[in-house]
Amino acid sequence: MSTFNILRRHRAVLLFSAILVAPLVAGVALNASLADTKMDSSPEASANRAPATSYAPIVAADKPAVVTITSIMKTSSAPDGQAQPSDSGLSSDERLPRFFSNRGIPAPKAPPQGATQLAEALGSGFIISSDGTIVTNNHVIDGASDIMVTLDDGTELPATLVGRDAKSDLAVLKIRAGKPLPTVAWGDSDRLRAGDPILAIGNPFGIGTTVTAGIVSARGRDLNSGPYDDFLQIDAPINHGNSGGPLVDTNGTVVGINTAIYSPNGGSVGVGFAIPSNEAEKIVAKLVKNGSIEHGLLGIEMQPITTDLANALGLPTPEGALVADVGDGSPAAHAGIETGDVITGFAGQTINEPKTLSRAVADLVPGKREVLSVWRNGKTVALSVVIGGNDASVKPVATINSAQPLHSSFPTLGLALGDLDRTVRQALNVPSQVNGAVVEGVDPDQPAATSGIELGDIIISVNGVPVKTAKDTSQAISVAAKSSKKSALLLVKRGDQQTFIAVPCGNG
Repeated sequence: MSTFNILRRHRAVLLFSAILVAPLVAGVALNASLADTKMDSSPEASANRAPATSYAPIVAADKPAVVTITSIMKTSSAPDGQAQPSDSGLSSDERLPRFFSNRGIPAPKAPPQGATQLAEALGSGFIISSDGTIVTNNHVIDGASDIMVTLDDGTELPATLVGRDAKSDLAVLKIRAGKPLPTVAWGDSDRLRAGDPILAIGNPFGIGTTVTAGIVSARGRDLNSGPYDDFLQIDAPINHGNSGGPLVDTNGTVVGINTAIYSPNGGSVGVGFAIPSNEAEKIVAKLVKNGSIEHGLLGIEMQPITTDLANALGLPTPEGALVADVGDGSPAAHAGIETGDVITGFAGQTINEPKTLSRAVADLVPGKREVLSVWRNGKTVALSVVIGGNDASVKPVATINSAQPLHSSFPTLGLALGDLDRTVRQALNVPSQVNGAVVEGVDPDQPAATSGIELGDIIISVNGVPVKTAKDTSQAISVAAKSSKKSALLLVKRGDQQTFIAVPCGNG
């Protein structure tokens, strides 16, 4: 399950497993072009007349190439003393025997504590080559010890993993059926427009291959899940188990791979997302050839440029990728990239937003040398960088304790600041090499609150000037408030991440 912030109170859900089956009602208008055509309404005509618009020929051609994927995963039962109690005060180990005893049924034997158990997760996929090459999502088979594929005719076959790529969430499997298998062809997702009709085929909740219809709702959706986020948004109902299944157009070709839904309750609400076929086809070809993909890496944290940030940085337009942090020993650090730089160009390509840079870097082979254009202190600087290899996983964010006493009065921006003493460093897990001031209070009616400053944030610099204490920070903010700039640029450390926040000063 993944989370992304289109609306913070809802959830994004990957579609590879089913726990509950909920009734769904979905209506889709397939074609209104025949609405004004005069039709025979007699009972005989109604019984014999075919639907005005039918996708049956497409389904008949494509459905045999859609498969169900069962991933078998090994799990361990809870060790002794760790059984979880329920609301009734009884653990699951206590409730199950009582349930059977009350009904006069012999209770099944529970597995030994700590014993390895098998769990199954369901997903979908589709055959792209008659020799048994199958495409699906990486999250469908991630962590699987064994993979089984069920063909449309019910045949079950073991599958081997050809290759997988977590960043694009794609995987390729291979089965041996002893005969040529039906296939579906790749389509051209670049030709899709918002409003075009599409079909989603897969096995939701494991009930069997299912077809749903809808339209392309939008293009280019960024779900903040990786460098390749460029999802098609669709309203065709998809649910748990649909992951990896094909999204097909009215020509019957694959234009997307169903991957996630956006939902307040875990079920379909008509907001689904699919990886575009033009992106997937290239990655799948690399996986078939090499089994894996080595992505390029700079080793920086980036954020987009807002109008307030552009004003604070002195940028003529709110474009580029603002460097919020540079990893120690990273390719970016070796190239001389600094926190506060704005990357405006890379390898001859204009960078308007972080997403553009992230994808451009990820597509490069590690070891390749490229040139960066950086906006720094009011002028453009050219830097040469050698692209690195795959990065490590993201560290968890530290817990923030907001119930701390105030150490200083509210400065101009509406902040109460405190020094980073030993107690604060331990509470917020702040490394000794990090200097600054901790935010201990935020006036909800002042600019800092509306700009996103939170309790527990560590202010590291103000308008590019490093600060070490609460006094330093207050003075720097006062200077910023008296300057000609409309906003003060604060570099804030929150957990293990750094971000720039522009706070309006009321100037200009």
